Amino acid sequence: QAQLVESGGGLVQPGGSLRLSCAASFTDFSTYIMRWYRQAPGKQREVVALITTNNITDYAGSVKGRFTISRDNAKNTVDLQMNNLKPGDTAVYYCNAFQASTGEGSWGQGTQVTVSS
Repeated sequence: QAQLVESGGGLVQPGGSLRLSCAASFTDFSTYIMRWYRQAPGKQREVVALITTNNITDYAGSVKGRFTISRDNAKNTVDLQMNNLKPGDTAVYYCNAFQASTGEGSWGQGTQVTVSS
């Protein structure tokens, strides 16, 4: 099963920036659709951003214009650049991989992002 490891979370003040990174351990990384999800306390997990195998991106309305997802197939990584962070962005952020041809998917363990003054 594919393995994913997130990094880059932490505490940041409102208006600040963080860059999350997700490293994948599987060799056919380029064939996976990659997503970042987040889950705040007491709330359901929600998708934040996705990037397809053709580098098409999409974002949740709440983060559009502030977050940018990117992937590096040579390094098997997907990043999430988060700018102008707000307290409402506080959550555990998870990386997800999904391979449409096989239905195989995987989750990372999550990384905490806290936006507070």
